Amino acid sequence: MQLQQLASFVAVAEARHFTQAAERMRVAQPSLSKQIKALEADLGAPLFSRARGNVTLTPAGEALLPLARRILADAETARREVGELAGLRRGRVRLGATPSVCAGLMADALARFHRGYPGIELLVEEGGSRDLVRALARGQLDLALIIMPLQNDDPALVTREILRENLVVVSPSLSRAHKRYIRIQELRGQPMVMFRRGYDLREATLNACRQAGFEPKLAVEGGEMDAVLRFVEAGLGIALVPSMVLDGRPGLTGTPLAPPGLQRTIAIARRKDVEPTRAAQAFHDTLLSFLSEAAHDGSLPEGLELISGI
Repeated sequence: MQLQQLASFVAVAEARHFTQAAERMRVAQPSLSKQIKALEADLGAPLFSRARGNVTLTPAGEALLPLARRILADAETARREVGELAGLRRGRVRLGATPSVCAGLMADALARFHRGYPGIELLVEEGGSRDLVRALARGQLDLALIIMPLQNDDPALVTREILRENLVVVSPSLSRAHKRYIRIQELRGQPMVMFRRGYDLREATLNACRQAGFEPKLAVEGGEMDAVLRFVEAGLGIALVPSMVLDGRPGLTGTPLAPPGLQRTIAIARRKDVEPTRAAQAFHDTLLSFLSEAAHDGSLPEGLELISGI
């Protein structure tokens, strides 16, 4: 079994087409087919069903796909790790983060890391925590900033809680008399703008309303962070968002929920079975140093609190 064979197998499994997979791998289609046949012979089982021109995975192919992805990711990590030995002048960090974190503080942390390690390539993936956890498990990310607790506690991850963020009710500026607090019960019957399915904030909003004894009235749903904030600015409804995403948006006002309010915990996560690369560890350390200094000098975004011990 060779890495090139596994890469060809994953390419065909994802494209469900041999010619398209060959173009993606930049090899001739007969060469790719030969690699797949050699892999099938080595494993002793067919990996694809090619009935009537449709390429589908066999049960053996379904079993191999997640393992092949992990093997290829680990091999790439090994290459990167060896290449990083020269004083972290080369390398790559694949970072995942939720949209509120990307919008609120990620840019400054990334800028600090880039100044310290200009040769390290930075790849950022924005998504909900569940999507990011899946990407970590597949070896597609080195680190991810996710919301805790996880829907399903994943023993394959190492997590470290680093921040708590307050959620506020966001509405158009001047649309209502300023209030110091708003009770969750006051949202009953009000039109709300709701995030798309899979967003952590969608679940947080629905759970908070249901615990207060009502189902929210949805004016529009299905948006990403920027779209939701624009919909609120346009007067379509209100939404529940982290206070830090309101920086630089004078057209929006955030009103805290009445004590004890509603908070979320942000954690940094990685796979338990793979040690972080030196570049990933350097970013981890840079991020914690940045957050600690920001908390000390009071420059953390409003509504964000550093967890003690960081």
